[in-house]
Amino acid sequence: MSRFEAEFKGRLGNFEVDVSFTLPQTGITALFGPSGCGKTTILRCIAGLTQLEGNLVVDGKSWQDSSNFLPTHRRPIGYVFQDANLFPHLSVRRNLEYGLKRIQNTQKTKLWEEITEMLGLEALLDREPSRLSGGEKQRVAIGRALLSAPEILLMDEPLSALDRFSKMEILPYLQRLHLDLKVPIVYVSHDLQEIEQLADWMILLEKGHVIAQGSISGLLANPQLPLARLPEAAVILEGSMQDFDSKYCLSKIAVNGGSLTLSQNLGVVGSRHRLRILAREVGIAKSWQDGDASFLNVLSAIIVDIQPFGEQQATVFLRLGKQANGDALLARITRKSCDVLQLKKGDEVKALIKSVGLMGVPTVDQAG
Repeated sequence: MSRFEAEFKGRLGNFEVDVSFTLPQTGITALFGPSGCGKTTILRCIAGLTQLEGNLVVDGKSWQDSSNFLPTHRRPIGYVFQDANLFPHLSVRRNLEYGLKRIQNTQKTKLWEEITEMLGLEALLDREPSRLSGGEKQRVAIGRALLSAPEILLMDEPLSALDRFSKMEILPYLQRLHLDLKVPIVYVSHDLQEIEQLADWMILLEKGHVIAQGSISGLLANPQLPLARLPEAAVILEGSMQDFDSKYCLSKIAVNGGSLTLSQNLGVVGSRHRLRILAREVGIAKSWQDGDASFLNVLSAIIVDIQPFGEQQATVFLRLGKQANGDALLARITRKSCDVLQLKKGDEVKALIKSVGLMGVPTVDQAG
């Protein structure tokens, strides 16, 4: 049985919800879709704050079915809201201690040490909330939620109230949760790039319905979904560090279907990294000879689809490798280039990648 299975159906005013989905055992699952699609409603259903008909099974235990509804206070969840909602009259230490109330004494010391270290809270313990930055407040709120030892962590747009600098401050800690936390996280956001940095799995919503669910890499490059038709369309690749060229400070990352070179030192061989490649940063050539241009990243690929993008451009859907069995890639090129190159489905081409974005910390702890 899946660790987490959910079905919710019902009407809230004029809004109708009819969803069914499963979550992986660990990692971050993003609920994503346009405003008003039901993201927060679903999160509240999981928490038991909104009650609709349905079923909810978490780690083999029924939290809701036709004859049973476990109230919120009995659900082992952690919930992080848009605003930190810290107790203003309590220090950071005492705010965090509030989360320990339902934990056995034998677990408290170890859990306290793990969470405060993971979120970098040791230096903040004696401060009052009024003396914290926005990012620090959210780290404390996340710590308080985790100190209750939840079986699932729910996060409702935790970065939406933060300015750009506060977001940059807290993102590395969220990425570390992605690495170290052994319970599933359900993460609501309207910011796709934020989700690309953090999520492993995505549930795509529209008007209260699930239109797709799967790995974020698969959904971003799916020709049948709207994500690849966005102006900022991109793919997420994960790969391992192969080699480092100290003379030019270049790291080679092996991905499924080739390798990519980044102009920075990405650590030890074997460490894994998450990469983001924008469709507009990818060009296409029918043939290629090494040394003909300044591109460091030229990969063999097969065209699996071509779709118009506006009046002047097209999105080309690619699979890396000569057998089209590698990672997915998108290229956003002019329709004229499509016509001049006579591109069609099934063509073997070269993907010319102008730049590769590194998405924060390694995806797993570095080897060694």
